Amino acid sequence: MSRGFSTRLFNICITSLCKASKLERAEAIIIDGIRLGYIPDVVTYNTLIAAYCRFVGVDAAYSVLYRMKEAGIKPNVITYNTLISGATRDCLPTRSLDLFEEMLQVGICPDAWSYNTLMHCFFKSGRPEEAYMIFLDMISRDLSPSSTTYNTIINGLCKTGNTGYALRLFRNLDGHGFHPETVTYNTLIDGLCKSGRLGQARRILKELGESGHAPNIITYTTVMKCCFRSGKFKQGLEIFTELKSKGYACDTFVYCTVISALSKLGRIREANAYIDEMERVGIRLDIVAYNTLINAYCKEGKLDIAFQLLNEIEKSGLQGDEYTHTILVDGLCKMGDIDAAIRHVQYMEMSGFGSSLVASNSLIHGLCNVGQVDSAITLFNGLQWKDSFTYSSLLHGLCKVRRYRTAFRIMLACVRDGIRVLTSARRAVLDGLRSSRFYREEKKLKSAIHMAKSLRC
Repeated sequence: MSRGFSTRLFNICITSLCKASKLERAEAIIIDGIRLGYIPDVVTYNTLIAAYCRFVGVDAAYSVLYRMKEAGIKPNVITYNTLISGATRDCLPTRSLDLFEEMLQVGICPDAWSYNTLMHCFFKSGRPEEAYMIFLDMISRDLSPSSTTYNTIINGLCKTGNTGYALRLFRNLDGHGFHPETVTYNTLIDGLCKSGRLGQARRILKELGESGHAPNIITYTTVMKCCFRSGKFKQGLEIFTELKSKGYACDTFVYCTVISALSKLGRIREANAYIDEMERVGIRLDIVAYNTLINAYCKEGKLDIAFQLLNEIEKSGLQGDEYTHTILVDGLCKMGDIDAAIRHVQYMEMSGFGSSLVASNSLIHGLCNVGQVDSAITLFNGLQWKDSFTYSSLLHGLCKVRRYRTAFRIMLACVRDGIRVLTSARRAVLDGLRSSRFYREEKKLKSAIHMAKSLRC
C-alpha cells in the first residue's frame, strides 16, 4: 500500500471522527497513526482545525496550528480561512482581522473566500463601514469579486439596516460585470421585507420574473410572510395563490404560514381546509408544523382548538416537545388562567420535560399580571436558571404594584452581577423610584449602572 493511499485513508478516518465530534479520539488516532507510519498532512490538520472551530472554539483550533508547525507542515490558505470562519461564527471581528493579517505576514495570499468571510464577520458584528473597506482592499489586490461576494455585501447591508445602500448596489451590479442570480434577488427581497419596504420588495419580485431567472419557492415564501407580518393578508394570500398556480410544490412551512395567517383572521374553516389539503397531497404534519399551528391558535386565544391539536399529536403517534407545552403555558397565562398554567407546568415536570425556563418566564409574567406578585417571587427564587426575561418580567410586575424598593434591590443585584435586563424594565424601576421620591435609591442605582457601563467599555 502506497504512503499516499494510506494518508488518504488516514484522513478519511480523521474526518469521520471529527464529524462525530469525537475530537479526543481523532487526536489519539493521529498519534497512533504517526507511530505506524501514517504521516499526517495539511489536510489532516485542516480537518482537525475545522472540527475544533465548530465544536470547541477558535482558541482551541488555533492551538492546533502550533502543533502543525512543529510537525513541519506549513499552513495554507484553507487553514487560515477555516480559522477566520471560526472567529466569524463566534462573532469576533478583531480576532478575524488578526488572523487575516497573520496570514499575510507568513506569506499566504488570501483568496476570495478569505475576503468574503472577513466581510461577513464585520457585517455580522454591525460594522458595515469596515466590511466595505475590506471589499475595497479586495479590489485593490486584483481579486475578482464573485457572486458570493456581492451576495454577502447585499445581505450584510440589509441586516445592518442599510437596505437603501443594498438596493443602490443591486442597481449597479451590471456595471460591475455581475448579473444578479435568483439568490441575489432573494437576499434583497428578504432585506426589503424585513425593513418594511413591501412595495419595493414586490417590484423586485416582478423584476425577477422579467429577468430570465425564475422566482423559486423561497422568493414567494419571503414576500408572502412579509405581507402577513405587515397585516397585508389579502396580498399575502394572493402570493400564495400565485405560488400554487405556477405549479410550485408547497411544503409544510408554506402551508403552516398560510394556516397561521388565516387563524389570525379568524377564518378557521379555511385554515382547517388547508390542513385537510396537506393530508390529501401527502404532507404529514410533523411536530414543528403542529407547534406552528398551536402557537397561532394560542395567540388568537383559541386554546380549545390548541388543546385539540395536542390530542391529535398524541393520536398520530407523535409526541409534543418542550416547545409545544411551553406555547400552551404561555397561552393560558395570556388568557389569565393561571391555575391551569400552573397545572400544565406541573404536568410538564411529571412527563419528564423538566423545568422549562421559557414556561417559567411566562408563568412569572402571568402571575404578575393578575397581581399575584408574591407567588411570582416565590417561583423566581426557586428557579435554578434565570435569564434577562426572567428578571425583566418580575421587575415589571413589582413596579406595577408599586413595590419599587424590592425592584430596586433586584435591579441593583442584576447590575452588580452583570445581568442585563430589558431597557423598559430598567426605566420602569428608575421612574418608579423617582415618582415615589426614593431619591437615594435612584441615585445609587444610576451610579451602579454608570459604573457597569464604564467597566464594559
